Amino acid sequence: MMLRLGFAWSTSSTTTKHIAQARLFTGPLLRKDIHHTLHNNRFSGIPALQFGQKSVLASTRLSWDSFRLSGAVSFSMASGSDGPDRLKTPKHTNRLSEEKSSYLLQHAHNPVDWYPWGQEAFDTAKSEDKPIFLSVGYSTCHWCHVMERESFEDEEIGKILSENFVCIKVDREERPDVDKVYMTFVQATSGGGGWPMSVWLTPDLKPFIGGTYFPPRDSGRRPGLKTVLLRIIEQWQSNRETLESSGDRVLEALRKGTEISASPGETLPSGPGVANRCYQQLAHSYEEEYGGFREAPKFPSPVNLMFLMSFWAVNRTSSEGAEALQMALHTLRMMALGGIHDHVAQGFHRYSTDTSWHVPHFEKMLYDQGQLAVAYITAYQVSGERLFADVARDVLLYVSRDLSDKSGGFYSAEDADSFPTVESTEKREGAFCVWTAGEIRELLPDIVEGATGGATQADIFMHHYGVKEQGNVDPAQDPHGELQGQNVLIVRYSVELTAAHFGISVDRLSELLSDARAKLAEVRRARPPPHLDTKMLASWNGLMLSGFARVGTVLGDKALLERAERAACFLREHLWDEEGQRILHSCYRGNNMEVEQVASPIAGFLDDYAFVVCGLLDLFEATQRLRWLQWAEELQLRQDQLFWDSQGSGYFCSDPSDPTLLLALKQDQDGAEPSANSVSAMNLLRLSHLTGRQDWAQRSQQLLTAFSDRLLKVPIALPDMVRSVMAQHYTLKQIVICGQPDTEDTASLISCVNSLFLPHKVLMLADGNTEGFLYKRLPVLSTLVPQDGKATAYVCENFACALPVTCPQELRRLLLE
Repeated sequence: MMLRLGFAWSTSSTTTKHIAQARLFTGPLLRKDIHHTLHNNRFSGIPALQFGQKSVLASTRLSWDSFRLSGAVSFSMASGSDGPDRLKTPKHTNRLSEEKSSYLLQHAHNPVDWYPWGQEAFDTAKSEDKPIFLSVGYSTCHWCHVMERESFEDEEIGKILSENFVCIKVDREERPDVDKVYMTFVQATSGGGGWPMSVWLTPDLKPFIGGTYFPPRDSGRRPGLKTVLLRIIEQWQSNRETLESSGDRVLEALRKGTEISASPGETLPSGPGVANRCYQQLAHSYEEEYGGFREAPKFPSPVNLMFLMSFWAVNRTSSEGAEALQMALHTLRMMALGGIHDHVAQGFHRYSTDTSWHVPHFEKMLYDQGQLAVAYITAYQVSGERLFADVARDVLLYVSRDLSDKSGGFYSAEDADSFPTVESTEKREGAFCVWTAGEIRELLPDIVEGATGGATQADIFMHHYGVKEQGNVDPAQDPHGELQGQNVLIVRYSVELTAAHFGISVDRLSELLSDARAKLAEVRRARPPPHLDTKMLASWNGLMLSGFARVGTVLGDKALLERAERAACFLREHLWDEEGQRILHSCYRGNNMEVEQVASPIAGFLDDYAFVVCGLLDLFEATQRLRWLQWAEELQLRQDQLFWDSQGSGYFCSDPSDPTLLLALKQDQDGAEPSANSVSAMNLLRLSHLTGRQDWAQRSQQLLTAFSDRLLKVPIALPDMVRSVMAQHYTLKQIVICGQPDTEDTASLISCVNSLFLPHKVLMLADGNTEGFLYKRLPVLSTLVPQDGKATAYVCENFACALPVTCPQELRRLLLE
């Protein structure tokens, strides 16, 4: 397939039009091509460029006459299969060899004089008066690998870069603040974006041209990176003033266009109105046959699924509520049966390249696992369907086994590409996960006693999982031929149908399939594994903390809750700077398998605080251990100090006082990860009910009001924030269980609460310790006491409580009213 990159460098005599533009047009893309532009699902369901409903392009026409390149240029992307010689001694070593990030280390032996993002690079650019080439990616990004192989390992291109630019390499997962600023520029000036991201800056960090992937050299009318570099050098020498003024104008337009703030006198939008509009927009984009939203590529989009189940929870008797629930559950079922779900080694791949969730992009990300664990256990709460609980456990099994550090932290990701065999020198996407029919027949040769027609275990397994002799991947989904003859496992029949087809019992079939999957898993463990990014991020660890806490709570699984507490202890020990009273964004697994930190630790961003606070609140409600609530309160206070916009309301994504960041942004979209402002709105509301701090309830309202325009016009962009608007409208219930922590009657009442999906509630245990944290913060608890010597539940709104109940069934009825 083709990715069309058109350079529209049009002539103009008006200086306001002399602004760099590399227009990225995406046609039909498949697997790796999709990954290049849509990894973060940034554009699904909404216009690619909407900053507070203002178009930057509407106010600033973006073109660059000096290149004088016109016409759309088409090219096929490289297959990325020609992997480096793993045994070669490095010829070059640059500064990145001193870094901890997997992505930066992947470029440590390029013939490019790379700098990490930091003062040394900035000072060099100014002292040598050179433009900056900023390259941003991440360790499991396929097209980042391709651009490195094609361009950054090229001696000639490396020489041009090193002699004429100060070259800075950034891991977007390590520095999301830098990534957000320059991706905003690239999206505004090109209409698209993705990774690798390539941006050229002035020595004072102002961008003047940006794009994504560039091939190394020209082919016909296709300009390569070498050509682009030489022309930028030429223009920097002959037309520098125009470039710099163009960058200034674009930045000014972006500052105005990205501003999000509450207008004087503006009020919070109507909860039911915003929720209904969000539901309608999701229903319009819903794909009925296989679930999910829009056509291929299909992303899991947990934020959409959680909104739909929350919408159902307050609209249980309406047709819209029933439809919302059906959309969520059908999507989750089809994903669980599809190839996006790893049936052998558990967990979920990043996204599906087709409508049926069959052929995935094989990368696995921690943030997906955390959110999907919560979505699946929520689906179990609302439906009682065991499949959903099993999948939630399945996700946590994968994370515990493959993404867990002995310190208690969680690693970031597994790559899509790996070597097919130990002798291979070329990596292929999905090589670790796919199977030929011959491999399965050889592995599962035994005839199954009593099965129709003398069927073997392989026959049964292949029938159930859609395995074909010639492979089951449509060539249209495999443009580079990497999956030819291979099979991606996908459940094609229910266990009842497969059992009937072979004349065996469902129980016997389940045993056979489980045994077969275990045998396949053993074979997979002997294959060369994909690259593991062992960077540990506070934000994504916070999402995973929520996953373990929520699933452990619903299933009453103490082992899962213990794992959640280990994760919280890891965050406190390794990603909390006690002296500076701040979260640290990242830490790393060192060569000796111990947790390491960089010389200058990266201070936490808004995502880190918001996601960790949410995880701690989930852990507190799961364990009722006050230490987690107290730390959540401390972190929220610090978040308010660091990121709150006292003038326009809402939180900035990063420290607004950082002089190296040219834009102070507030993320206004729930994408692959929820917006930290969306999560914070609910955190503030939960904390206000758990600590008695009414100012946090008011701050939550102010935050939501700042996003009113977006919420009213395009709520589908912020489904997680819409849930907070709903919570403001419907008021959180305070469920107080008065009893002793370790007694059976207390446990029964808590278990009753946890069996239900109650999106608008907080749960707390009042154990009678009037000198404790909760009683001091919430004096009203002293008036709530056990009845007749039994553990007693009080269901309250603003601490106006219904009559107390001691029976779990009565509590269930009360909660569902």
